[in-house]
Amino acid sequence: MSDTLSLATRLRAMDDTALVAALRAREISPSGIKDFFDLAEAFLDRASIQQTLMRLDRETLAVLAAIGQLAEETGPPAATDIATRLSALSGREVSPESVSDRVSGATTLLLVESETQRFAAYGSVRDQLRSWPAFGLPSLADLALANAPAALEPVPDVDRRFIDRLGAERAFAAITAITELLVEVERDPARELAKGGVALPDSKRLAHAMSVDLESVAVFLAVADRAGLVARETGSWMITDSGATWLQRSTGARWATLGGAWFERLPADIRQLLGERTHALWGAGLRGYIDWLYPAGGDWMDERIGAYTRDAELLGITANQAPTGPGSLLLADGIRPAEQAMTALLPAEVEQVYLQHDLSVVAPGPLTPRVDARLRSLADVESRALASSYRVSTSSVNRAMAAGETAESILEFLGGISLTGIPQPLNYLIGEASSRYGQVRVGSLADPRPDARSYIRSDDELLIGTILVDQSLSSLGFERTSATRVQSRFPLDVVFWSLSDARYPVAAEDAAGEIVALRRQRHAKAVAAAGINPVDALIERLRLGGEPEDEETGHAWLIRQLDAAIKAKTPLTVTVTMPNGTLVDYQLEPTSVAGGRLRGRDNRAAIERTLPLSRIAGISPAK
Repeated sequence: MSDTLSLATRLRAMDDTALVAALRAREISPSGIKDFFDLAEAFLDRASIQQTLMRLDRETLAVLAAIGQLAEETGPPAATDIATRLSALSGREVSPESVSDRVSGATTLLLVESETQRFAAYGSVRDQLRSWPAFGLPSLADLALANAPAALEPVPDVDRRFIDRLGAERAFAAITAITELLVEVERDPARELAKGGVALPDSKRLAHAMSVDLESVAVFLAVADRAGLVARETGSWMITDSGATWLQRSTGARWATLGGAWFERLPADIRQLLGERTHALWGAGLRGYIDWLYPAGGDWMDERIGAYTRDAELLGITANQAPTGPGSLLLADGIRPAEQAMTALLPAEVEQVYLQHDLSVVAPGPLTPRVDARLRSLADVESRALASSYRVSTSSVNRAMAAGETAESILEFLGGISLTGIPQPLNYLIGEASSRYGQVRVGSLADPRPDARSYIRSDDELLIGTILVDQSLSSLGFERTSATRVQSRFPLDVVFWSLSDARYPVAAEDAAGEIVALRRQRHAKAVAAAGINPVDALIERLRLGGEPEDEETGHAWLIRQLDAAIKAKTPLTVTVTMPNGTLVDYQLEPTSVAGGRLRGRDNRAAIERTLPLSRIAGISPAK
């Protein structure tokens, strides 16, 4: 039986869960696939096979190559045959159990099929591996013979405290940058370009807020995405509910989330390697071992490992390629012991600040999440480091009042955290902003229309006139309806935050004219917007025809089987139902299917037969 026919039959018999797993593991595109034969051809495509082989380790590749070699010599081998061949080639004992484990993984990837404890690699797999030496990739002998290099070099006997201190500094800097990233995308999502990457204006905005260079924005965004703190929705990066919760955690707990996500995504074999050598350098020795372990990995593996080693340095898991104390604990014992160790190294959080006469707020250390979040609501961050600074302004006080604060609540909070009391200029600013707050009111129209959904009103005609000529607000499409009132086609929240960002003393009001609190909450949904998963849609489409015994579906399935056999020139045993009800087997090499009839060469009788498809009860490989 041809590989296409065999695999198509196998795919059809698989349950949906296994089929979905195979499609995702092999990264098969659903486009252009109409039936199980098309799907089988996609799995057997040489490019797809090579992409999968690139991601397999040396031992699995050696097993696959041995299966192909033995099959050509003696037929499909058993696990003991494969182990014997690899042991002879390598000069070391290879157990049948380890071979079976590797074959199991390859079978899940649909590279191998098994029957009665014997294994056969598909022709595309055998051909691809056979062609490797011509492209500088290892043959079976090379795969089996090569010994693993010394994976990692021991860390020199240096002061471990220096490594831990450097790692903690980097971890704190990363946490600070990601905190600012989340705060900024919560305020204003960052647009993702169709070709990939954040739009340049948003990248510049994020880089400024995070105090990092432009190139580092994508790196920190990837770290945050891996930890589930941000998500892409409707073409923009937004904070998630998990990200909002992360902002309320302590510095040590924030690191644990980032470090845990890094550890969970680490490939199992690399995780085991590093866990066994938690006090070794990660430099050239690690890269050399990875190149040996994944001999066809190429650029894909370089990029993958490069990203993990880069992020390990970024998060303080390593420092100058040497694992830190928390990093060693993470690799050996998991995230909880590592979190305790890193928390002890990070700067202690504080709850009190210095209020300055120039309206700035200076924190002598990292603030607790509770104080930091509250302070951000009524002041703008100026710098973020070990000692952070904030600045209170009229617009920041307006923003706080829009969220429900009052002059009294602001002064009470600042008085409770200040080490220097409340300076007179700050007291005056808060009182003045409070008195002016609400001079501009925004509300929703009672009878909204497409061209008018919200309104702005103010008793100050001059202020209304200023808003109308403000170029930063021109996109809101204002229409003046009276000396003190303006309408907009945009909803209340859009108009309100536009005016707030433009630093007008704006307040939102309800239908009764009472001021209501607004908070700018822009979180990505836990589940992406409703849509059809392409893999699920493909499986549903493939299943729509019914089961093979259904008459119409069985006829179509028979034709595709015969087409595959004709294409591969595969001899078949064709079982035909005779007029008297008996079954007769013919050994045919099919040549064509047309007009409801099968034509094929019967080599035993040395004649060409023509059989009606309606009489064919079944087909199988020639005996």
